[in-house]
Amino acid sequence: MPTAIINNKRKQLFNLWVTLLIIWLIANDSLAPEIVLTGALLAGMLAVAFAPFSGAYAHIHWSPRVLLNIVLYFAVFLEELVKANINVLLLVLSPRIHIHPGIVEIQTKLQSPVGRLVLANSITLTPGTLVVDIKGDTLFIHWINVSAQDPITATRKIAGRFEKYLEVIYG
Repeated sequence: MPTAIINNKRKQLFNLWVTLLIIWLIANDSLAPEIVLTGALLAGMLAVAFAPFSGAYAHIHWSPRVLLNIVLYFAVFLEELVKANINVLLLVLSPRIHIHPGIVEIQTKLQSPVGRLVLANSITLTPGTLVVDIKGDTLFIHWINVSAQDPITATRKIAGRFEKYLEVIYG
């Protein structure tokens, strides 16, 4: 087996292990040694079992820049989540609901399937938007209050802040 394929498989295994470990640590909300050790072992077993089927994880290139963008992405996601929840709350509590729901099309620059998945989940988890279909680099989104019809403006309004960081993380 060529060295490049072996290195790619190792990278895939390592990236999946790191991703699973991060999810474990966030879910457990603890850095106690027994929690970290248990998470590392479970993530390792799952990574060994599923890495051959998860080629998308080979696209993550860990670096200080990527780690910084992960932190910035989560900060932006939390900010957008709070803003969207407040907007939906105001719509629900208003005596007259003035909304213009519809399906809009946005184009993503993300090439990685995992990057597109994270973008789609970020959009769906933000109240007021729901990804209903993905075809290549195009996402079709149900938007509770459509304020832009053209794909460029809709992309900027819906995905622009997420995509900037996800592009660095996933390529």
